Amino acid sequence: MRFLLGAYGADMDGAVGAGVLHAGAPDAVLAGGALGFAGTALSAPSPSWLAWHPTLPVVYAALEGAGRVQAFVRTGEQSFAPRGAAVDAGEAVCHVAVAPDGTFLIASCYGDGRVVRIALDAGGVPGAAVIGAASVDPHAGREPDRAPHAHQARFVPGEVLVTTDLGHDQVRVWDTAGGGLRQRGTVTLPFGSGPRHTVWHPSGHLFVVTEYSGEVFVLAPDRFGAWSLVAGAPVSPAAFAGVDYPSEIALSRDAEHVLVGVRGSNTLATLRVRGSGADLHPAALVESGVDWPRHHLVVRDTVLVAGQRSGEISSLSLDERTGVPGRVRHRVEVPTPTQVLALR
Repeated sequence: MRFLLGAYGADMDGAVGAGVLHAGAPDAVLAGGALGFAGTALSAPSPSWLAWHPTLPVVYAALEGAGRVQAFVRTGEQSFAPRGAAVDAGEAVCHVAVAPDGTFLIASCYGDGRVVRIALDAGGVPGAAVIGAASVDPHAGREPDRAPHAHQARFVPGEVLVTTDLGHDQVRVWDTAGGGLRQRGTVTLPFGSGPRHTVWHPSGHLFVVTEYSGEVFVLAPDRFGAWSLVAGAPVSPAAFAGVDYPSEIALSRDAEHVLVGVRGSNTLATLRVRGSGADLHPAALVESGVDWPRHHLVVRDTVLVAGQRSGEISSLSLDERTGVPGRVRHRVEVPTPTQVLALR
């Protein structure tokens, strides 16, 4: 299989752009084979996060160091060229999410806390930007001058957008109808927890992993559309706040297990999903095979892990019955990887 690799670029002491990873044969349907680095797919400064257009052969890159978002159109099996000009988003833009209908994307900016809606034309070219309302710290007064740090946006069923703010310990809920970006609700998480990334569970719950407190919180809307915190669990009893910093969160193929990357101890944690989907139980903590596992991707019975500091990708088998990764199968050196995205 082929994958794109988000990466820090030359402006951030890293690679020259987004790379290509082969996991097994390029046209294989499984990702458990030997890993190979196939060079640069698109040249750009620090394309740390990548996201596909839902229908076009266009991928969007968050150019983190430049604070911009740029579109790239596929020109070959594993090559891309710029489509349109880069658009200003905000300081340290670290994530992009494309709307299901392909008419806009949402950029999350860690540096200044901005949540930005960027329009996309029929060809997928980015255009006008709308900046959402600034985050207000729900814990104001407990610690002076806490800065907002928007980190991820996710579209969930019901035409709802949710975003995390790692600096203000909250998840914000937005209305994006009519070309706007209107905040309609917030869920406040415990002080100092640091919500980073999310995954939507088919039971109707949003799982939120926290970078600072090392937990997975469970959020859900009620029948009137009001969101609240309904449950939570530690990432692992063996993970320590202030030492370990969880990063990515993903589901197993059957959605019965959650896998969380843990930087610091450089591990992968497994939590079991039980009951109605809100009950999470820590199950295992295993070595990731890399230093600073910033991101991982579950591909059926394989987990691909991006080691930012070690400059490599590891491949681990995944026991789909238990949701627990096994030993490292393969690894390959790549320049400063920050994300693994299937190259469709």
